[in-house]
Amino acid sequence: MRVVFMGTPDFSVPILKGLIDSEYKVVGVVTQPDRKVGRKRILTPPPVKQLATEYNLEVFQPEKIKQDYSRILEWNPDLIITAAYGQIVPTEILEAPKFGAINVHASLLPKYRGGAPIHQSIIDGCKETGITIMYMVDRMDAGDILKQESVEIEFTDHVGTLHDKLSLLGRDLLLRTLPDIFNHEIKPTKQNEEEVTYAWNIKREDERINWNSKGIEIYNQIRGLNPWPVAYTKYHGKNVKVWTAEPVRLIHNQEPGTILKIESDGIVVTSKDADCIKVTELQLAGKKKQLVKEILNGNHEFIEKEQFE
Repeated sequence: MRVVFMGTPDFSVPILKGLIDSEYKVVGVVTQPDRKVGRKRILTPPPVKQLATEYNLEVFQPEKIKQDYSRILEWNPDLIITAAYGQIVPTEILEAPKFGAINVHASLLPKYRGGAPIHQSIIDGCKETGITIMYMVDRMDAGDILKQESVEIEFTDHVGTLHDKLSLLGRDLLLRTLPDIFNHEIKPTKQNEEEVTYAWNIKREDERINWNSKGIEIYNQIRGLNPWPVAYTKYHGKNVKVWTAEPVRLIHNQEPGTILKIESDGIVVTSKDADCIKVTELQLAGKKKQLVKEILNGNHEFIEKEQFE
């Protein structure tokens, strides 16, 4: 079977690698254009292109796929598979292959349609999430479900760890689903529109910590933004990125955001309830991220009773 793969970030890489190692023939890979990244603005290919190049696969990188997709039709695929591609795919492409087009989505649809399902499931304090293999339609993540598999969200998970679990699960579930598609042995299930929720891309205002929230909500926000784009607060008017933290229960009468205690391994900050937040790894303005104990050893003066903003 001739397969075209469409994907861009690290999440997509194990899925593409699984296809390359399988019995199916990957006739082409579609990914986003190379972008300038980092402070030095170095032009860098997306992770999917890097893998495809290693295996001498033909790569197509349209700036706007709605305006430029003839190359995909020339590949004459039997099936198109997408995984975090990053653009809306035109109906002309979805309907071209004999077996249609399917997507590997990192949530248990119909929950968390959209571009940030991993982040949002942690931020919302969910106990589980998963992978959905679904047919693609011209509405965002609204196609019929082919297969799903869940995974537990552990209390210590952050976006990075859950991302990696889901990427591997996506690979495995896809490879288990493909034979059923090609053998016409699978019955799609329509999504329940009454249960739809969305996980929109993270905005800058979503990254700032509101200390006047419950401690568990702040903890979930911090781990739901680690390692990207990273939660932040302000101290003495300067941005401070908060990478890792842990909840600690302490009775207090201080305003939310107050530095309650400075311990050897972290800074305990108050929330609106007794679940305080011990910040254990942060990044000061213009600096690299550091463990708080390393910053304290450098005599950086965080002061008890002062406020994070």
